[in-house]
Amino acid sequence: MIGDLRLAEVFCGTGGFSSGAHRAGFKVAAAFDIDPILTSAYKKNFPNTNLVIADVGKLTGPQIIEKSGGRIDGLFGGPPCQGFSSIGLRQPDDHRRELLRHFFRLVLETEPSFFIMENVPGLWHGENRRELLECIGTVDERYHVAPPMILNATDFGAATKRSRLFVIGTRKGLCDPLSHADIEAQKKRPVTVSEAIYDLMEAVHIGDDVDGFDYWQLRKGTVSGYASSLRSPDGRFTGNRLTKHTSGVVERFSKVSPGTVDKVGRHFKLSPEGFCPTIRAGTGSDRGSYQAVRPLHPLEPRVITVREAARLQGFPDDHVFHPTVWHSFRMIGNSVSPIMGKAIFDAMRHKLEIGFVKPKFRLYG
Repeated sequence: MIGDLRLAEVFCGTGGFSSGAHRAGFKVAAAFDIDPILTSAYKKNFPNTNLVIADVGKLTGPQIIEKSGGRIDGLFGGPPCQGFSSIGLRQPDDHRRELLRHFFRLVLETEPSFFIMENVPGLWHGENRRELLECIGTVDERYHVAPPMILNATDFGAATKRSRLFVIGTRKGLCDPLSHADIEAQKKRPVTVSEAIYDLMEAVHIGDDVDGFDYWQLRKGTVSGYASSLRSPDGRFTGNRLTKHTSGVVERFSKVSPGTVDKVGRHFKLSPEGFCPTIRAGTGSDRGSYQAVRPLHPLEPRVITVREAARLQGFPDDHVFHPTVWHSFRMIGNSVSPIMGKAIFDAMRHKLEIGFVKPKFRLYG
């Protein structure tokens, strides 16, 4: 029954959240985003989802329903977080802040069975908190809204310490509210950096395609359960091209101890038995095209590759990003960890399945 539900994602980017939904057994019928670069590989990764390039702030509920095939049962997404981030300027007049309100407007206009909104923890602090509560107040007559939860991807089996805030609502009359305990039940043991990426060092470069993607082949052998779960069936993947550093930079990186920071470039060197810090997105061309500082590999004197970042974040190896490293890291840094996404959707699936078996509940209407 869950596989029959139609979901729509707004602010989809490369589809980290969509990946989590699919892995939990849901169908994402349509996805919306304004950025043609961040979504450039979305159709390769999700060929059965209708991708729509559009300004979400100008979308209407009927348009989302129409693009989703006539109805939606779940709406999810993460409005751009830079206007609320604790490391940003948090300017009150940042137009991206308005997109939070548009998300809740679209909940009312589409009337899904449930919704999931993701953002930075900073949205729960200071004046941002008041703004979030006002948005929640616009839907709480129709929805059971769980208290906002700040969750860390490490607690759900990813290899990155990425904290995000989630607001989850279920339509009244459908099922009981989703609780923090429901999410807690999805927790798994943490996965270390070495478990996530060490097998990638043995990969062999097998060529590049006409679009500029580099292709690699993994060697067979014993790998961690985490790495095995993310490997593609044929062992092939993209995005593992090494950054060419000068000899001086290589020497400097080689002297940085795991778990410490390079004093010049401020690169954090990963520890084999530790976790990756939050991978930052950097900025788009409209805001200076700044590339975020990348972590250093724990064993080799270099920054990590796109695929290593993707593994740490929890993307499967068959997920394609962009032939340009900068854009790929923007995609990864802006995304929800697919592993965390799956955990949340697994909790939602369980809650909905319980609700559906009760005679007083019905799926639609």
